[in-house]
Amino acid sequence: MTQHIDTILDAARAHCTEVIAPNVDAWNAKGVWPRAASDKAGAAGLLGLYAPVEFGGQGLALGEGIRVYEELGRGDGAYAFALSMHNICTFAGCGYGTNAFKETWARDLTSGRKLANFALTEPQSGSDATNMYSRAVINDDGTWTINGAKAWVSLAGEADVYFTVVKTTDVPGHKDMAMIAIPADTPGLSFGELYDTPSYNFLPMSEMYMKDVVVSADNIILPVGQGLQGSLMAIDIARVSIASGCCGLMQSALDTALAYSANRKMFGGKNLDLDGIQWMLGDVATELEASRLLYRAAANALGTPEGPLMAAHAKRFVPDAAVKAANTCTQVLGGMGLLQPYGLDRLSRLSQMLRIVDGTTEISRVVIGRSLQKRAKELAPLPIPKGFGEA
Repeated sequence: MTQHIDTILDAARAHCTEVIAPNVDAWNAKGVWPRAASDKAGAAGLLGLYAPVEFGGQGLALGEGIRVYEELGRGDGAYAFALSMHNICTFAGCGYGTNAFKETWARDLTSGRKLANFALTEPQSGSDATNMYSRAVINDDGTWTINGAKAWVSLAGEADVYFTVVKTTDVPGHKDMAMIAIPADTPGLSFGELYDTPSYNFLPMSEMYMKDVVVSADNIILPVGQGLQGSLMAIDIARVSIASGCCGLMQSALDTALAYSANRKMFGGKNLDLDGIQWMLGDVATELEASRLLYRAAANALGTPEGPLMAAHAKRFVPDAAVKAANTCTQVLGGMGLLQPYGLDRLSRLSQMLRIVDGTTEISRVVIGRSLQKRAKELAPLPIPKGFGEA
């Protein structure tokens, strides 16, 4: 298996070098998803990372496959993010979908002939997933009629199927939530105006509207009662995937700063000869190494009781480190760091985006804080000195 993951990582590096890096500026200028690029990713085995080999996937463990996004993130974090969400959906469809769904969709998804995306967030709610208005009515013939809206849907209008989380009653809470795959050509499914996202114009994002959308029971991915639990698992995978992509972004920023400062002449020498520059970039290098260790540990913990907390640690720490790295490397270039050809402005914007998607830094702090409260209850209380704090 080690040889297999090495082969996949080599394919991801080649995809970054040959497909993403030379073209990402043109993708953004055109503002259209590069379907030819994702087709090549599929042909390279990058779109069925966790899916079983029997469905054309790579059969990788999460802890192995998530490393791919570090390689892709060196080229572009938004592109890596989009492919990570497709892989999560493919993992869910091939692992939990009905036999009929697998027969229809599995090989198209693992090959990249069809793209998938996840739709959970709604316009009125961000991280509060239980505050959901999208409703599915289960009809007498077993089909589902769905009405509602989703927000921040990636690959909006570009994906071929949307793994959508809905409620099936008006009862508050999550016990009635389910996940169902809605094909893009289903009558009643539509998309709003694309969001204006200057640093990743090529990734279409918008609201998704469902008006009397009728879907076969064959497309149920997670049945009633399992929708929220499955969604939280998907979000944990996404959070660690984002941390992986952020490491690629940090490496790209660091390499840009190194290549520039090693050749920029100043004060009778090269910028990189200056202690101040070395210390700035040294801090970036240390945080990059720490980030790699953290996201890989979190990836290996997914699916265990420690998984959600480890995912929160990775999502809290690594994107923050990426923001700092992009800003530091921009500073090293001085005024040149503001110029578009060096790409650091794009990396700064992308790092900020990655701090927010699939749970903000603050939400990760909430998860970590709750774990600390639980830990505190397990500890013997320390006595407060008598009279301390009394008036």
